[in-house]
Amino acid sequence: MAKLKITLVRSLIGRPEEQRKVVRALGLGKTNSFVEQQDNPQVRGMINKVSHLIKVEEA
Repeated sequence: MAKLKITLVRSLIGRPEEQRKVVRALGLGKTNSFVEQQDNPQVRGMINKVSHLIKVEEA
């Protein structure tokens, strides 16, 4: 299964609590932090919720 490199590129300041929780659930903390996650439907759904805050690349 493919891996995705997910980077937080926008700040969470002023964002709704739901978006903050999704970003934390992905494993991201501060701006410019990144994680590698498995490419599966659950992670893709979370990416779609906060796509305006993150950058996604294939790892």
